[in-house]
Amino acid sequence: MPTAPALIIIPTYNELENLPELVKAIFAVAADVHLLVVDDGSPDGTGALADELAAADPRVHVLHRAGKLGLGTAYIAGFKWALERDYPLVFEMDADFSHQPRYIPEFIAAAADADVVLGCRYIKGGGTEDWGLWRKFVSRGGNLYARMVLWLPFHDLTGGFKCFRREVLEALDLDGVKSTGYAFQIELTYRAHKLGFRVAEVPIIFPDRQVGQSKMSGSIVREAVVNLVKLRFDKSIRKSKRG
Repeated sequence: MPTAPALIIIPTYNELENLPELVKAIFAVAADVHLLVVDDGSPDGTGALADELAAADPRVHVLHRAGKLGLGTAYIAGFKWALERDYPLVFEMDADFSHQPRYIPEFIAAAADADVVLGCRYIKGGGTEDWGLWRKFVSRGGNLYARMVLWLPFHDLTGGFKCFRREVLEALDLDGVKSTGYAFQIELTYRAHKLGFRVAEVPIIFPDRQVGQSKMSGSIVREAVVNLVKLRFDKSIRKSKRG
């Protein structure tokens, strides 16, 4: 049984420069959490570095995958790993410092009264830094589109800084999650909401990455547009009577 209150899943692909500094920053604000690096065969050696970090610190774990298989499948693999080890809280977190470690204690505190905690850029106290007008337009538009199509009340559906109680992951049909890219985050929140779980939003400031390259692409955006419509009319996803 893990003694840590939370496991933070960090998918990586070519994050050699970011990973060691991120690990230090996380443990500086939350010394008792555990980390799971899910590396998709990074050609820059991120996976080997993660192994070195794990050998030096028992709080760090590594899951290697054969190649670049997508963000969504990386998180699904991490969720299953976490459930096998009984962590009470499970985080999603990017490796590029857009998700700032300083918010981790706030997420853990919010999870005392919520089943899912979303890092939110679009409520009071939240925001973005170093974004151009086009990126702001795409992000705001994507969130508005998701809220309208899925009839959801939450303000930031596309963000990937999240925390789940293990009960949520146990209840979700992880093998039934269809999205792998941009829409993955929206689909998880939608499924949890439909099951009747409590969702809270914590304001975060989201800076642009300083090192490395963004994984966003046109195909990922197109997948999101199509998959959200499919989700809305997927009769297998029904609202639970959870009280």
